Amino acid sequence: MDLTEIKQELDKMANRLADFRGSLDLSVKKDRIAELEQEMTTPDFWDNQDKAQKVINEVNSIKELVQSFEKNEEALENLEANYELVKDEDDPELREELEEEVKLLTDELNQFELQMLLSDPYDRNNAILELHPGAGGTESQDWASMLLRMYTRWAEKKGFKVETMDYLPGDEAGVKSVTLLIKGHNAYGYLKAEKGIHRLVRISPFDSSGRRHTSFVSCEVMPEFDDDVEVDVKTEDLKIDTYRSSGAGGQHVNTTDSAVRITHVPTNTVVTCQSERSQIKNREKAMKMLKAKLYQLEIERKQQELDEIRGEQKDIGWGSQIRSYVFHPYSMVKDHRTNVEVGNVQGVMDGELGPFIDAYLRSKLS
Repeated sequence: MDLTEIKQELDKMANRLADFRGSLDLSVKKDRIAELEQEMTTPDFWDNQDKAQKVINEVNSIKELVQSFEKNEEALENLEANYELVKDEDDPELREELEEEVKLLTDELNQFELQMLLSDPYDRNNAILELHPGAGGTESQDWASMLLRMYTRWAEKKGFKVETMDYLPGDEAGVKSVTLLIKGHNAYGYLKAEKGIHRLVRISPFDSSGRRHTSFVSCEVMPEFDDDVEVDVKTEDLKIDTYRSSGAGGQHVNTTDSAVRITHVPTNTVVTCQSERSQIKNREKAMKMLKAKLYQLEIERKQQELDEIRGEQKDIGWGSQIRSYVFHPYSMVKDHRTNVEVGNVQGVMDGELGPFIDAYLRSKLS
């Protein structure tokens, strides 16, 4: 870039920061931080640990947003000062250094904008993520275990906590189904981009003839609700079963009927939880999962009504995959909603989902 182009980029960033400032309402954000920090000093703050953790998560997230904005604003001021210096000195090396710094700040502003996009009612909530293999037996169950590892790696890199709420191992390899609770600020906001069918193409390690196989796994993502969120669930509509946990977790888990399965009869919605030693705690968690599923069903019903009004027809079968992961005959991961392609398949399987999630969230603005 020449100096004129650099100045244009600096002006664009200044305009973006001005827009961000208007949307953020910094004084309100700082007042909220002060209010929450005052609440944290009360003697009974830790009496309810779940509520206390939510307060801490909220204050940390607001602080991060405010501090990121102020850091970017300061970085732009430094770049504008450097621009004046480069303009006076006319030094090619200084200009190249300034150009690189402009690119870095542009990337930072893009990431900051993404944070601000997560503004839907439940974006900040924890996420409940379920994986269900399609037809194909061991091959698709192994694909589900690969996705389980991918999402676990992604969550760990984001600093989120992962809790396995239900796990049904495959007959020979992989998993028949798994439910994760991913805890962290904006976990649902990010992971809602992953809801849909994920398709794998590879040479199967389970095929002695070395043939290429295609496998499918369905990924369901829902927000975890707080107890104060109202979802109409009538007791008479529920069928509750208890059974012996199939997973590891100590002698008590394996020898008592601590696992819980709840069926919502009107919608035939089934949830299970076996992550806790206590049947009562498993029941509480299962009810949260049920509320999340019923909420998701209502959202989908409303969307279907809108689609019918607009005359849209959507295939909800296995052919409607959102993303393809091709290991053979070439290496490529492609998102079919945004057309984002990544050649580093191993990086994606190690949890590098940023390009796909970013593109999906930005596409919702258009």
